[in-house]
Amino acid sequence: MAKLRVGDVAPDFTLSDQSGNSVKLAEFRGQSAVVLIFYPGDETPICTMQLCAARDSMDSYQKAGVKVFGVNQGAAESHQKFSNHHKLTTPLLVDKGLAISEKYDAVMGLGPLKLINRTVVAIDKDGKITFYRRGTPDTSDILASFKSNKKPD
Repeated sequence: MAKLRVGDVAPDFTLSDQSGNSVKLAEFRGQSAVVLIFYPGDETPICTMQLCAARDSMDSYQKAGVKVFGVNQGAAESHQKFSNHHKLTTPLLVDKGLAISEKYDAVMGLGPLKLINRTVVAIDKDGKITFYRRGTPDTSDILASFKSNKKPD
């Protein structure tokens, strides 16, 4: 599969969050922008830091009209414990089998030994990718991608 790039249409998906709610990317089209934080594991140091940073930046995301989701292969129960422990405000999506993470080129490894490659993807209201970066980028950089890719009125 070709690598995703800024300007590409984001692959659609339907996943459940830690509470069993169904999240469909297509339902956000025309409604709000979305940020997906693909992270390797619940309760690991860098993942905890990254998702707590998203929690602490939630006012900025909400003011910009952006919905934020964490994504990894962990079970709903693990996500729920992680979310409760750190009072996360970001729904955590269950990508069992890593099918969606693979569509977003957020997986590393070979054969059965696959892990999420920490990746952040921002998707505008039109379903286009405005930001795609590995690691733990700053909220300001993620939000700036929506402004820099905005069409003139």
